[in-house]
This record gives sequence, structure tokens and C-alpha cells, in this order.
Amino acid sequence: MELVSMEVWALVMFLILIMTLLLGYPVAFTLGAIGLLFGIVFLGLPFFNLLPLRIWGIMTNSTLLAVPLFVFMGIVLEKSGLAEDLLETMGLLFGALPGGLALSIVVVGALLAAMTGVVGATVVTMGIISLPTLLKNGYSPVLATGTIAASGTLGQIIPPSIILILLGDIMGIPVGQLFMSAILPGTLLIMLYIFYIAWFAWRDPTQVPALALPAHTWNLALVIRVFKSVLPALSLMVMVLGSIFLGIATPTESAAFGAIGALVLALLHQRLTLSQLRDAMRHTTRLTSMVFLILIGATTFSLVFRGLEGDQLVHDIFIHLPGEKWGFLFISMLIIFILGFVLDFLEICFIVVPILVPIANHFQINLLWFAILIAVNLQTSFLTPPFGFSLFYLKAVSPPSIHMGIIYRGVVPFVSLQILALILLITFPQITLWLPNYSR
Repeated sequence: MELVSMEVWALVMFLILIMTLLLGYPVAFTLGAIGLLFGIVFLGLPFFNLLPLRIWGIMTNSTLLAVPLFVFMGIVLEKSGLAEDLLETMGLLFGALPGGLALSIVVVGALLAAMTGVVGATVVTMGIISLPTLLKNGYSPVLATGTIAASGTLGQIIPPSIILILLGDIMGIPVGQLFMSAILPGTLLIMLYIFYIAWFAWRDPTQVPALALPAHTWNLALVIRVFKSVLPALSLMVMVLGSIFLGIATPTESAAFGAIGALVLALLHQRLTLSQLRDAMRHTTRLTSMVFLILIGATTFSLVFRGLEGDQLVHDIFIHLPGEKWGFLFISMLIIFILGFVLDFLEICFIVVPILVPIANHFQINLLWFAILIAVNLQTSFLTPPFGFSLFYLKAVSPPSIHMGIIYRGVVPFVSLQILALILLITFPQITLWLPNYSR
């Protein structure tokens, strides 16, 4: 009877957490406070003798050191002017085609995702630079906003994604293998976006008109300009990801290489001042502190949740679902998708994923595959109305004429494409697993 009571209190603790988060209380402190309260009342103070060891393990984890380094790399690149150069050059390259400007945004979004891994910065940067240009050239506001929001969130799945680093650490998966597993799913999403924009342009080219570029635009000077704009981005990608895939460096070491490379690119673009460097370091410190405070709070919460046998309760519920493995996959993906409406990916990673991993192990589900499904699912929820975070990032930098209804309508086709990609990844696991298996 006492065991049942403990499990019930674990469920109550989880429900109180969700309600307090919905009320807007700070995530890190809410997690820690609820965990401490329930732990002291039901388990006693001696139970927390384990907590300092858990926190020490977090702070000495070398894999997590990649988080501030990749965040710093992304912020420095945002200030280096690389995004502006890429968007302008790709606009010249594809602009003569109907829908060409939208295609260039997808390409640049993919390149920025592979260099920064920071979603918010990418959406805001592309919104500021490209949305006025698209609207001025007669593009449909619906397609324009949808393309920018969707392309900006590619950093959720394309390495070096911060979410993949955190998932790798939480799930006990080598981050290098996880990065490799994400390449084909990320490419699949990019291709789906491109096909949709091409179909939209074929169906109604007046909504995405081609630019009236002079004939002399297509010459050797443009080729040189494209080469000069793309080469730094490709070089940084090869340096960061190639060093991991070839086994030359660990993810943490490659993150350090990336941070140095970002500083060099900013210097070459003559955009690195002492003031900008100080701002980048301050921003990195704030974001990193937020991540680690949430992680410490989530560690406190999960320790008490397990002490109350809450993990066993969830395990018993999931293993008795109809469909066994596939029932678990469907329900877990549905839960993550729904929670993604109201919770940030950090909270889902630190609260929900540790509960699901033992159940995935019970069903002998490949954790590499499961992690990529979670990442794509979280990317989908990042875009889904009404609470998708990318939608608010974009609205904050949009002209007054762009109201939330336009942005909502714009992202619906891209959310549908992401759900299609998730279904394809579930149906054909080899899309995710082929590259890491091939590299062994």
C-alpha cells in the first residue's frame, strides 16, 4: 500500500510541475523547489546525500563542455556578417528562378544550422535580413514567413546541434555517433522543404516571382563571390564535423576548434570588436548558465521522482500498452509533441527523456534511432502553432503588417512536412542508422 502511495505522490509531483511551469514560474528553480519539497516530506533529508555527487558529475562532465563552446561559436558567427553575405549571394544565385529567394533561404538556413546549432539566433537573423527583401519583391507573406521559421529551426537536427549534445549525454550515446545519425534525417528535411517550395512556385509563380536580374550577373565574378561566401562556411563545417567523424577530435575538442574558427571568420569580415566579443561572451555565459541551472534542477527533480518510484510507475504503464514497442513509440512521440507546445526543449530533455530511456531499453529500441526521432519531434513542436518558440522569434522582428495569423498559416505546410519526415524515419530506421553503421 505504501508503494502505491509513493507512486501516486510521484504522479502528483509531476502534475504540479507542469501546472507551475504553465503559470510561468522559472524552470530551474521550479524543478529544484518541487523536488526538494517532495523529497523532504516523503523521503527525508538524508535522501539528498546523493545529490551533491550527482551535481558534481554534471559539472565535471567533459562532453557538456561542448555546449558553451558551440553557443559561443554560433553567437560570434551571428555577429560576423556571414549570414548576410550568404543570403545576398544565394539570392543572386537562385533569384532568377520563381521561388529562388525562398530556396536560397533554405540553403542558407541549412548552412547556418551546420555552423551554429543555435535556433533562436538563426531565425532572428534571417528574419531581419531576408523577410523585408522577400516582401519587397512580391513574395507571398505566408510562404515567406513559413520558409524563414522552418529553415531557422534546422539547427535542432543538423549537427552540431545543442539538443543532440544534451540528448547524447542524457541517453548515454556517443555524441559523434549521434551527429552522424542526424545527417541523413537533416538532409531529408532540407529536400522536403525544397520540393515544397518548387511545387509552390510551379503551381503559382506569381506568389513567388523571379527577380529581374541583369544578364551579366551570371558570370565569373558571381562564381568567385559564391566561392568566397560559401568557402568559409564549408571550411568551418569540415573542421568541426569532419574532425569528429574521422576520430581526430572529440566533440568538445571540435567545439573548441569551431569557436576559434568563428573568431577567425569574424576577424576576416572585420566584424570582431572588443565590444562585440564582450557581448558574445556575456550572452554565452547567460545561455550556458541557464542550461546548467535547468540541468541541476532537473537532476534534483528526477532523483526524488525515482525515489518515489515514479519511474517504475511510468515503466509499468508503458510496457502494458497495446502494440508493445510500436505502442510505446507512438505514445512517447505524442507526449513529446504535445509537451513541445508549452515546454522548451531543455525541459523536455531533462525531465521526460530520462524517464523514457529505460523503457526504450526494455523494448530493445536502438537509442541512436530513438534520439533522432525525439530531436525531429522537438523540432516539429518548435514550429507548431500556437506556442512554437520560432514563431515568436520571427514575429518579434517582422514588420507590423505581418500578424501571427500569417505566420501560423505559413508554418502549417512545413509542420506537415516535418511530421511526414518523422513518419518516414519511424518506418525506415535505416535512414538514421545507415551512416553510423557504414562508418564502423
